[in-house]
Amino acid sequence: MRTMAVQVRQAQSSLSGFPEWLPAARIVEEHFIDTLRRTFELHGFCGIETRAVEPLSELTRKGETSKEVYLLSRLQADPGEETTDPAKQLGLHFDLTVPFARYVLDNAGTLHFPFKRYQIQKVWRGERPQEGRFREFIQADIDVVGDGSLPLYHDVEMPLVMHEALSALPIPAVTIHVSNRKVAQGFYQALGIGEEQLAEVLRVVDKLDKIGAGRVATELVDVVGITPAQAGAALRLAEISGADPEQVRADVLAALSGAAPTELLLQGLDELSELLCSAGRRRPGAIVADLKIARGLDYYTGTVYESFMAGHEDLGSVCSGGRYDSLASDGKRTFPGVGISIGLSRLLARVIGAGMLEVTRAVPTAVLVAVTDEAHRGASDSIADALRSRGIAADVSPTAAKYGKQIRFADRRGIPYVWFPGADGEPDSVKDIRSGEQVRSDAATWIPSDEADLAPRLHPAGEAGIQAGERD
Repeated sequence: MRTMAVQVRQAQSSLSGFPEWLPAARIVEEHFIDTLRRTFELHGFCGIETRAVEPLSELTRKGETSKEVYLLSRLQADPGEETTDPAKQLGLHFDLTVPFARYVLDNAGTLHFPFKRYQIQKVWRGERPQEGRFREFIQADIDVVGDGSLPLYHDVEMPLVMHEALSALPIPAVTIHVSNRKVAQGFYQALGIGEEQLAEVLRVVDKLDKIGAGRVATELVDVVGITPAQAGAALRLAEISGADPEQVRADVLAALSGAAPTELLLQGLDELSELLCSAGRRRPGAIVADLKIARGLDYYTGTVYESFMAGHEDLGSVCSGGRYDSLASDGKRTFPGVGISIGLSRLLARVIGAGMLEVTRAVPTAVLVAVTDEAHRGASDSIADALRSRGIAADVSPTAAKYGKQIRFADRRGIPYVWFPGADGEPDSVKDIRSGEQVRSDAATWIPSDEADLAPRLHPAGEAGIQAGERD
């Protein structure tokens, strides 16, 4: 038998924006989730899951995402149950940060700070579906939250943990790009850009990769209202990148063209330099400064992250995040945090859609137990039960057809071994249907010669010795 792999594909559906994976693709998704979970737990993050709904008033607090929220209502609501009060209306959460902030406040008296959590969960966002953007998708977040303060070294920890997690996945290399909101804001202040224009400047510069430098400069002058000289300096800042903290600092100060740096700018440069130095020692090549990153969301106050996969930069950032000095507050206590999030479904859609991976089989079954005849099906069931009790995934042939047909049944599903019950007191035997080797075996002691056969495996598409093929 040839060694064959199952080509990973997405199920077809007319309801766009709600991905459904075929079994082989679901194996890839589960592998990604398990790998992320293991890495996060190795670094001391505990897993939580929050409810799917939050009050609409909480979901729309920032105002930017109000058009994306799905509301929750009953088809046959009782009289008087319907309401337009945002505090009483419920909506599906569109990210994991809003529910996490509420979770921290609800449990602040019980949690131990700094609190490190990971969360891998579905979210819903009512935007126009397109490549890599869904209306229902999985996010994988890690955050650390402090009570009152949070040391800067956590700004280094977050991207390094996420880089380690991404590096453990069978995907092209990912590099995490970092900047600091204090650098951008302090730089613009040094240029004389007013406070009322800062948010708009950040928003426009954030579109640099999408619309190009020329259109950004035009929008900064014609729409935001800054001078051409200020717009030119903003673009010079956005061009600065690299892993050498001293060079980055020198380039930023040079981009001011003689303007005096503000205290906020110098503070941001110090924080960025410390991050680059620490990351360079611990995980060389994982992190680079990229000062075009603006991260327009209001709550980012310091370090910000975006990440890009080699050869797939057109996908945009595969994970992003940053520091927020007020993730949550109850009026008496403030809980600063820093976190980073993967759009997991977005990443999977590219990996699956581009055919990057194959799996050895689309079912977990390692052994198919053949059935001699229906009168002896009970013997096959007992063998399968014995294998399962030892952690070996086994299934029993659905029919007592000729052995050749039962072998073909296993082969179509990628099941590597077929077990033949012994007849008339003869011992059982098991056949590796890929090599054709068949040996006598006992269900109480048998293990495959290659224990990797016990579970489906992932391979890069086209790997030597792997023949892609579609399976039923």
